[in-house]
Amino acid sequence: MIDFSNLPSPCYLIDEGLIESNLQTLRRVADASGCKILLAQKAFSMYSVYPLIAKYLDGTTASGLHEAMLSHEYFCKENHVFSAAYTDEEFDAILPICNHIVFNSFSQWDKFKDRALKSGKNFGIRINPELSTQSGGIYDPCSKGSRLGVTRKNFRFNEFTESDVLVQSFASGINTGLNGIHFHTLCQQNSDALEATLNAVEEKFSACFNQISWINMGGGHHITSRGYDIDRLIRIIKNFKQKYNIEVYLEPGEAIALNAGFLIATVLDIIENDGNFAILDASAACHMPDVLEMPYRPRIIGEQDGVFAYTLGGPTCLAGDIIGKYTFPAPLKAGDKIIFEDMAIYSMVKNNTFNGINLPTIAKRCTTGEIEIVRRFGYDDFKSRI
Repeated sequence: MIDFSNLPSPCYLIDEGLIESNLQTLRRVADASGCKILLAQKAFSMYSVYPLIAKYLDGTTASGLHEAMLSHEYFCKENHVFSAAYTDEEFDAILPICNHIVFNSFSQWDKFKDRALKSGKNFGIRINPELSTQSGGIYDPCSKGSRLGVTRKNFRFNEFTESDVLVQSFASGINTGLNGIHFHTLCQQNSDALEATLNAVEEKFSACFNQISWINMGGGHHITSRGYDIDRLIRIIKNFKQKYNIEVYLEPGEAIALNAGFLIATVLDIIENDGNFAILDASAACHMPDVLEMPYRPRIIGEQDGVFAYTLGGPTCLAGDIIGKYTFPAPLKAGDKIIFEDMAIYSMVKNNTFNGINLPTIAKRCTTGEIEIVRRFGYDDFKSRI
């Protein structure tokens, strides 16, 4: 049982024991299927727990230079990167620290090809199988007119390493072309969505499968969520590897820290206006942006059916800084603590200081049960961003 009473407010609390439980599940998937699993840092990049994550996972994936640098400094295993486009300066900095670099277009490959091939690293292209398995709106990379990934119509099969020199080129450490493909199409989905997507990938792009040595099946795999069909996932990957003899990577982000974090907030005031509003020191707009972007209503500890209903909102001037409507068995009052669940993922990586609102303290509950304050924020953190 976690004692939240002595923690500052607002505060993110990450539970290493809950993270480790997720990691054990992911390690079981990797061992049983023969795939490699990477941490997608875009969802969770709290590097103070990287040593724990590195015990179980094979590396990380980055969405740009700074995440790649963080992995190189603190994770020290395989370091993959994909960006919709690289600048010259970013690419030159990424090249020496990343093992796998994925391009979003063949024009970017053309621009950096000469520099890339001299490095002897692994290079891939992101594909778009044009199969939407979700209704995620802005989160669907396969939506019509997507800027992410190369479609079959625009794909250039001749850019890949020739199959008859593939083994020889890797043995010598010299790459002669692209040697991998990447797709990322899922968002909080089960393994049936991966299976449907992989069928589309095979149908449209399998002509290059004898010319590549690896395939990255992206993220969005909700492997550690309740009801996820792990056996099916293992079967899909094993069958694919057996059929094509290609290294398979998965890069989930949420699955690593799913349900492993909390946001502690405090009621500052109660306002009545056609209903009761509880103003908190935590903000949806600043501290949990996905509440507004997805949108969704986060769970809270101790929520019960009751007659006392409140709309929880943040302290900013944004009229829409609303977290959601909740009911309680007793009236709320100033000073009451509200504990939001599943606040590790897409929280710290997306938070901001709009209105000059302070960022929450970051704390972690170690596997020993001890709670450690990792970082506190203040005025200088706000000022340094402007």
